[in-house]
Amino acid sequence: MIAITTDPIDVASALKLLQASEAGAIDLFLGVVRDNTQERPVDHLQYEAYDRMAISEMQKIMDEAHQRWQLLRHVVIHRKGTLRIGEIAVLIGVATPHRADAFDATRYVIDTIKQTVPIWKKEIFTDGEVWVNATP
Repeated sequence: MIAITTDPIDVASALKLLQASEAGAIDLFLGVVRDNTQERPVDHLQYEAYDRMAISEMQKIMDEAHQRWQLLRHVVIHRKGTLRIGEIAVLIGVATPHRADAFDATRYVIDTIKQTVPIWKKEIFTDGEVWVNATP
């Protein structure tokens, strides 16, 4: 499953999608909105995405991950819209027979998403705002 959503991310539902009897490891990464960036207080974040292209790019990333590691199942969900402190911005989940593949694949997926997928983040501070990585 790969999705872009304006709705809160349901971790329990994602976990259910990852469960497989042959999986010895399920790794979940949750990217969460924090209250500061470089010691500047953050009020909230605003995410924008080119949905169709973002989903296509995330599928390419998952295809590559399936080539590199023995993934049994995967879930990638990214929020867009306004997110408040503590909300989940992104969930990456993989199920594999062994933990090393789960850890390695999850890191690869989130790192590559941040580098290549057309999702843009604006940080709104109490004293201004800034686009982060305005060009993926």
